[in-house]
Amino acid sequence: MSTNTAQEATPGDARRLSDAARDHLWMHFTRHSTFEDGSRVPVITRGDGVHIWDAEGRRYIDGLAGLFVVQAGHGRREIAEAASRQAADLAYFPLWSYAHPAAIELAERLTAQTPGDLNRVFFTTSGSEAVETAWKLAKQYFSLTGRPEKRKVISRSVAYHGTTHGALSITGVPDLKKVFEPLVPGAHKVANTNLYRADEITGETGMSKDPEAFGRWAAHQVEQAILNEGPETVAAVFLEPVQNSGGCFPPPPGYFQAVREICDRHDVLLVSDEVICAFGRVGHMFACERYGYTPDIITCAKGMTSGYAPIGAAIASDRVFEPFREGSAAFTHGYTFGGHPVSSAVALANLDVFEREGLTGHVRANEAAFRSTLERLKDLPIVGDVRGDGYFYGIELVKDRETRQTFDADESERILRGFLSGALFDAGLYCRADDRGDPVIQLAPALVADQAVFDEMEQILRSVLTEAVSLL
Repeated sequence: MSTNTAQEATPGDARRLSDAARDHLWMHFTRHSTFEDGSRVPVITRGDGVHIWDAEGRRYIDGLAGLFVVQAGHGRREIAEAASRQAADLAYFPLWSYAHPAAIELAERLTAQTPGDLNRVFFTTSGSEAVETAWKLAKQYFSLTGRPEKRKVISRSVAYHGTTHGALSITGVPDLKKVFEPLVPGAHKVANTNLYRADEITGETGMSKDPEAFGRWAAHQVEQAILNEGPETVAAVFLEPVQNSGGCFPPPPGYFQAVREICDRHDVLLVSDEVICAFGRVGHMFACERYGYTPDIITCAKGMTSGYAPIGAAIASDRVFEPFREGSAAFTHGYTFGGHPVSSAVALANLDVFEREGLTGHVRANEAAFRSTLERLKDLPIVGDVRGDGYFYGIELVKDRETRQTFDADESERILRGFLSGALFDAGLYCRADDRGDPVIQLAPALVADQAVFDEMEQILRSVLTEAVSLL
């Protein structure tokens, strides 16, 4: 890790930075009214390992790895130095009918890790762009193979797949979509795999205690949607291995195997959206390996560089690439900065860290300890469920644990936004309090985290959640 000894900002500098952020920076997914009363914008100035520091010198656990991104941890000088070397040799060149060594080597190394015949990498600069790419690729694939009417996609309720218009159409969070409608037509939603809420989702009592039956039911919803729309019109099914939005829904046993069979039966492409789950987040380089299925396309981004530079990709099978090998066919799609030389070199350095330090193995060796540490919180009446895999967990909060009654809109506003988000950060833990589905706290630390980090996170969560109980 880094031995960063840079001086923190003076109190005056910290205030100036906060004021300038308030006055000039348009922050993402942010209520700017929050800062109009003089409240400070948190300004993060450096990081090392699993920790970050703000402009006033306060240290926090980065319990979300930035945004499910910083797999190898902050302050990796060897990754930063790889960027410098590449920029000095070749700072930029496009992949539009040309190639450069960094992108070539990165594509080769990625496909050495993918399952099956996923051997062709199309680089983007973000996860949203990777999802957008995959939908467009599915459409053009079926057009080139004589089925241009296959254009629709199936995804899950509450699932988040990105913010570009195509990716937002695939996203299943209504409140993120309404203001931007009309969106791209042809995106249809099915039930998600929240086992904790399975009785409510299915309308069948006892389903939450039978994961296999719930998995069969959930997979059937995918097939029913394909049949309802007409298999001759459906191009792809987009699924995250562990659904992020809503609070980390792992797949029930057998779910992905059933969905793979359904997609094969109806000639529909299966897209594994691994923008969050790839690169060790659930203990494997690609999450589909953990859950035992081979998709037709993997979308990925975030952890590919551990956040040290932006990059994403859609990784396609030989079957999907085949019609583009012949005649005048070309995938009429691209990005100026897709496969950027510096980002590609950074990704290669990041993969070197993964291999040298065995980060995926570290996650597998420690995930049970992470889970058991978080499950201690189940003695708090506000904690309904702890779920996830690897280093990717959600804690669902409830008003009544016996009935699983959730918060109403006013309670979510008051407890999640009005209290928990700020109180956890003030206590030294950066994480996410989210109510895009049921209210949850999400945790996804850097893959180097160990038991000492888990314990400190649990202690902070326990203190703040205990205080939150009094607000119910």
